Amino acid sequence: MFDKFKDGDEEMVEEKTQESENIDSSSKVESSNEIGISELMGKRAKLEEAIDYVGLMIKNLKDKRTLLEKDIEEESVDIKNLREKLQKVSEYIDEENRGIKELAKKRLQVETEADEVGSTIKILQEKLVGVDRIIDSEGNRVKKIKESRDSIDG
Repeated sequence: MFDKFKDGDEEMVEEKTQESENIDSSSKVESSNEIGISELMGKRAKLEEAIDYVGLMIKNLKDKRTLLEKDIEEESVDIKNLREKLQKVSEYIDEENRGIKELAKKRLQVETEADEVGSTIKILQEKLVGVDRIIDSEGNRVKKIKESRDSIDG
């Protein structure tokens, strides 16, 4: 007989336990809403999103920096190559300038030699003119002598 009530009491006890749990959980929700935990959890979620976004931005910045470093290194290599080429061009220009100076010096020597040869030719010409005058003069004497002999003989 008590068993009948006993089962009912157990059900009542279970219902009361469930009701008290429901009341406890609803009071917890109400108390957590009063404290602002759900808002805090929302803020935490937003902060996590912001941290993820910042992390992505940092990754992008690192990638960009890496690309910039690579571009700068390539430019540095290109500039070094240009500098080497310019150095070679400068050396070539210096060599050509030395060659031009040597050619100018040789031309001056040849010009000096040509002037000396020209002076020698002029001196020899004057000597030849002198010899030619002497020959003409001697030829004229010989002619006069012949003429005077012919006029005596004749």
